[in-house]
Amino acid sequence: MFQVLLRVSRRRVLIAATAFVVVLGLLLWWVLSLGDSAPSGRITFSTGVQNGVYQRYGVLLEDALARDLPDVDIDLRQSEGSQENLARVASGEADFTIATADAVAKYQREGRPGADRLRGCARLYDDYVQLVVPRDSRVRKVGDLRGKSVGVGQEGSGVRIIAERLLLAAGLDPDRDVTPVPLGIDTAPDRMEKGRLDAFFWSGGLPTSAVEKMSERYPIRLVPLESGLIEEVHTTSDATSYYRLAVMPPDAYLQMQGGRPVATMAVANLLVTTDTMDEAMVEGFTRTVIKSRDRIGRTVHPAQLVDLRTAIYTAPLPLHKGAKRYYSSVKP
Repeated sequence: MFQVLLRVSRRRVLIAATAFVVVLGLLLWWVLSLGDSAPSGRITFSTGVQNGVYQRYGVLLEDALARDLPDVDIDLRQSEGSQENLARVASGEADFTIATADAVAKYQREGRPGADRLRGCARLYDDYVQLVVPRDSRVRKVGDLRGKSVGVGQEGSGVRIIAERLLLAAGLDPDRDVTPVPLGIDTAPDRMEKGRLDAFFWSGGLPTSAVEKMSERYPIRLVPLESGLIEEVHTTSDATSYYRLAVMPPDAYLQMQGGRPVATMAVANLLVTTDTMDEAMVEGFTRTVIKSRDRIGRTVHPAQLVDLRTAIYTAPLPLHKGAKRYYSSVKP
């Protein structure tokens, strides 16, 4: 009888020990998983010009990241736009940024420093090209800008790339046939209101608040971009394949569109980092971008267009491994 009880006791001890090992293993797995999904440290996010969509998006995203990644300190840095943003990330001056797909393709094609290290995290929303003129202007198409003073975007912006390509496609030399003025959306409206600018190009999400507010205090309109002009743009470079024909909906800017759609072209914005960025950090950053879409979109309307189904398409950049991990985790 004693031997039977001893065998039973040993079996119970063995079962208890086995259960303890299993529980301990599960606990360690849970703790390690938490550690892997909770990155810490300091990151720099390069945004855009004051009052531009990039800058406003960055401010709201900073709040969302502070909630989701409490151990991460985020430093926002304004910039002149896509070209400067890419240079900053590629050189290590910034960790994440937003840039248009055509600016990325141009950066790669020119073999700029660190181009091969750039990686995509998400396709965000589309930028729409907006050519703004006073309402009583005689400018009806891009070719009519000859001899005019034209805001072509700042030196490091994606707007500058687009403006120059459109002018060339219309048969205008950007340096000789117009007076190019290097202004961003933060200063161009004021210059036009003072009568010192005939037109300005802008490329941003709809609606861009600076354009919308300007239309409420000063009579302006949008110049349509004819399809033939955009087709001509497509012949100038491989990078232009990222432009698509688009239509600004009638209600994008109610004050100046008068309920009419406006033909234009659009290009996708990408969330960009490098291949050296920590996978857990990229996974967490990407998760917050997708998760905060609706909350940010109530203030910055283009953010509403971030779509999980298309976010994974970050061409011309390969997808970062951390972003792949996130999309795999939410795959239906």
